[in-house]
Amino acid sequence: MTNENPGVPQAPIENPVLINSPLFTDMSSLEYNAATAFMERRKIHKDEAVFYQDDIGEEMFILLEGSLSAYRRQSDGTQRRIFDIGLGHFFGEMSIIAGDPRSATIKANVDSDVMVIRRADFYRIIFEFPMLGIKILNSILSLQNEWFNHSSQYLGDMMRWGETARRRAITDDLTGLYNRRFLEDSIKEYFTHDPAGHRKASLLMLDLDKIHAINERHGVLAGDLVFRAVAEILNTQTRPGDICARLAGDEFSILLPDTDEEYALIIAENIREAVAREEVMVPEKQGSVSRVPISTRTSIGIAIVPVHGRNPENLITAADSALRKAKELGRNRVEIAEGK
Repeated sequence: MTNENPGVPQAPIENPVLINSPLFTDMSSLEYNAATAFMERRKIHKDEAVFYQDDIGEEMFILLEGSLSAYRRQSDGTQRRIFDIGLGHFFGEMSIIAGDPRSATIKANVDSDVMVIRRADFYRIIFEFPMLGIKILNSILSLQNEWFNHSSQYLGDMMRWGETARRRAITDDLTGLYNRRFLEDSIKEYFTHDPAGHRKASLLMLDLDKIHAINERHGVLAGDLVFRAVAEILNTQTRPGDICARLAGDEFSILLPDTDEEYALIIAENIREAVAREEVMVPEKQGSVSRVPISTRTSIGIAIVPVHGRNPENLITAADSALRKAKELGRNRVEIAEGK
């Protein structure tokens, strides 16, 4: 039934969806009848908009039958579906209370019926039936608080997702160390903040000895277990501000800010000795349940800022050269790049 005389109260509406609407929570039957007497029923056809985003609103609504969805306009002009409106739920209230433009477009997914209350009738209820008006406003406030809590949870989930995505972008999945890109960006940033190279820094390049033989004898899982064990050693042997990274395969690197040659040598030797002592339990062979202990060794090259490089490229090249020298001289040793 449609109220053909807007503003004139009509007969009570006996509809279970409307009676159970959150808008009428804690209302007596008399209060419910008084509130709904100012409402009219309106048909919304499939794909028709109840209202559009940014419209000036003069009405609020309750979904009585059918299905409605809310859409927001994106920066590229496309419409994104953001939520669905359930039966009995009210919407559009902020436009008639605060005078805000519509925050979204509401469209019908199927032929739908809504109950409508105009701004003038909304305030008429408040002024003529103040206790009833207070209950309606409390219901609106309660739903707004629920919405804000929902939104806060959503934003929290989005922030956690964003943090997870950020970590995945800068870390190595297998070891949890930083990846090559983050290390190289960190080296560039270090030089950006100190282009003249006045602050000392050290770069270590590490290569595990004969890891391919381990993979061939014990399987790829064995190599992964060794990589994780070495990553743990790097974390325990370095300081919080140091940047440990896995470059690829059995290649690792560490940027040691504010570290001179003497201290870089101490850290490198501690790492080399810790790796040599470490025994990792790995499958006896590919697919085997039984485990056997194995150990590996590491060769390490060191380059120092500004002695061996005054830009990222030269520093990395110098550390690589020192690593090759360590391997050529028999492996399981630490070498410093040649001075320039």
